[in-house]
Amino acid sequence: MKKLVVLTGAGISAESGIRTFRDMGGLWEEYDVMEVASPQAWHDNPELVQRFYNERRKQLFTVKPNQGHIALAQAEKDFDVHIITQNVDNLHERAGSTKVLHLHGELVKARSTADPNMVYEIGDKELKMGDVCEKGSQLRPHIVWFGEAVPAISDAARLASQADIFAVVGTSLNVYPAAGLLDYAPMGIPIFLVDPNEVSVCSRFDVTFVKEPASTGVPMMLEMIKNNM
Repeated sequence: MKKLVVLTGAGISAESGIRTFRDMGGLWEEYDVMEVASPQAWHDNPELVQRFYNERRKQLFTVKPNQGHIALAQAEKDFDVHIITQNVDNLHERAGSTKVLHLHGELVKARSTADPNMVYEIGDKELKMGDVCEKGSQLRPHIVWFGEAVPAISDAARLASQADIFAVVGTSLNVYPAAGLLDYAPMGIPIFLVDPNEVSVCSRFDVTFVKEPASTGVPMMLEMIKNNM
């Protein structure tokens, strides 16, 4: 069974109704991103940061996976599908995907401020100041903030290097280090890019472009892959 590695970004979740700060001029609704998504923000105003992510978490449970998510989950019948996502939502999992690597963290989890390895499932619950881990330290959103390292990037690079087919769905390839994962794909493998917008890709890659939103473009891409197997 061929290994299909898929890098997904905000575009696939936007179709489900999750808004992205990049589409809003650096704002998530009334919030400047650096006031809610940086270590400095947590230091300066942790209550605001908690409120912001509580709102994002609450909104997450009002939306559903779209056909892009669902098609990738169903593709596990034909391929060894590994999803590397820049998204912090759980829509891939809710669609049925079983191998999802989150580069930038997960909204439905919290972690200890004392020990980053202490991670807790919180689902749709609010996270409040005073909620602590077993060590007595405040819990924070399990999110990789601007200026923080991306611990999962080495696992993502390893997956990309093992791909038989590599696909990019709903991302501009402007956000590093995620954008550099394409460089780890083996030379000569089929590479697909699903996005309605123009996305520039290094000329060393022979890319098949599917200029469609994820909900229609992912099923089209999977059909193209099957027809060429």
